[in-house]
Amino acid sequence: MTTPVLSLRRVGKTHGSGAQRVDALVDVDLDLMPGELVAVTGRSGSGKTTLLNLAGALDEPTTGEVIVEDQNLATLTKNELARVRRVSVGYVFQQFNLLPSLTAAENVSLPLELDGMKPAKARGFAEISLAELGLAGMEDRYPDQLSGGEQQRVAIARGLVGPRSVLLADEPTGALDEATSESILRALRARCDDGAAALLVTHEPAYAAWADRVVRLRDGRVEGISVRSSTPMTTADLH
Repeated sequence: MTTPVLSLRRVGKTHGSGAQRVDALVDVDLDLMPGELVAVTGRSGSGKTTLLNLAGALDEPTTGEVIVEDQNLATLTKNELARVRRVSVGYVFQQFNLLPSLTAAENVSLPLELDGMKPAKARGFAEISLAELGLAGMEDRYPDQLSGGEQQRVAIARGLVGPRSVLLADEPTGALDEATSESILRALRARCDDGAAALLVTHEPAYAAWADRVVRLRDGRVEGISVRSSTPMTTADLH
């Protein structure tokens, strides 16, 4: 049996105590398998972003375990956790966080270079990732030379670049037109077809339809999980 790339086992996250206590997540169990795209839906405040933060080692659960590639994150040192964030997990969040002094290609290739990849090889991966998102020819432009939508696509390219095993995307299509949103979903789906596992937070039913499973959160709990009735969608189905 294939081993999950990401597992959450009875994960809970609590903020505050007493009358101020807020249960952001409660007893969440979830496995992501290689090649699987899972969408997470729910109203604002249902725990979607908290779930991504815990899955990506950006926050620690109050209870339960988060396991990435057979590594229990609670047992890792700070340096080991930092390596998981750099090497195993790709983040596609709503904030751009581009470095203004670096070009588009340099922003995208930076995570690979920080992990020791040679600049020329990292540049090659960056060019591929940018081209997938319709930014071919813009590799050497700086953030202030790009539109807001283009900057968002550069940030997304950075999250998808290189051989990541887990991809976490928090409303990556926000404020983008339909054609651009589809190119992002196509790139995310292609990574899954190549063996990565992806967790996509979205409020758009049309985008959730690209997923193999849809997890519905309500008040921090898993309200239900829907599985595609047909075989999983692949990039070949999109042409």
